[in-house]
Amino acid sequence: MKRALLVLSTLVLAACAATQQPDAVTAGAPGFLLGLWHGFIFPVAWVVSLFVSEVAVYAVPNSGGWYDFGYFLGIVVFGVGANRSRTVYRDRIVRVRG
Repeated sequence: MKRALLVLSTLVLAACAATQQPDAVTAGAPGFLLGLWHGFIFPVAWVVSLFVSEVAVYAVPNSGGWYDFGYFLGIVVFGVGANRSRTVYRDRIVRVRG
């Protein structure tokens, strides 16, 4: 039952995919590289957008899938989603008295 509910909810959410009007894409629309940059500076742009109405965190219109891919990479790989933690290895020596 739980599995069927999960599949049903996934299908309902997949049906809600947002699309962009084909005539909204122009030749000079932001592409992959600007998407990468916008994803990288997302945290700063988000904070600024709270106070300045002319700043947005996502460029509309854009070139579509390539802009989205660059935006995704900018956030996940290079931006706030990047793993910047260090792994620390510590050796512990336990001496047994005996």
